[in-house]
Amino acid sequence: MPTLQFIATTPEQLKREITENVKLLFEDFKTNFQPRAAEEFLTRKRTAEILKINLSTLYLWTRKGLLKSYGIAGKVYYKRSEVEQALIEL
Repeated sequence: MPTLQFIATTPEQLKREITENVKLLFEDFKTNFQPRAAEEFLTRKRTAEILKINLSTLYLWTRKGLLKSYGIAGKVYYKRSEVEQALIEL
């Protein structure tokens, strides 16, 4: 059975140790933090303009599953990132 060992630490030493650890963690956070970019939603019209297609083609591509649409309050939107990913290299 393991024996318990106690480490004698004063409150000041403990405070200093915690402060140093928090500073190191904060510096690491500031160095490595990468905020997530907000997703841009495009209207049907803007999506068709970007792809240089008409709205009926956009509708067909969406029905075929080539593009995924999102809707709210009767409006249809497309995620820019997904539209760009749908383009394949020839």
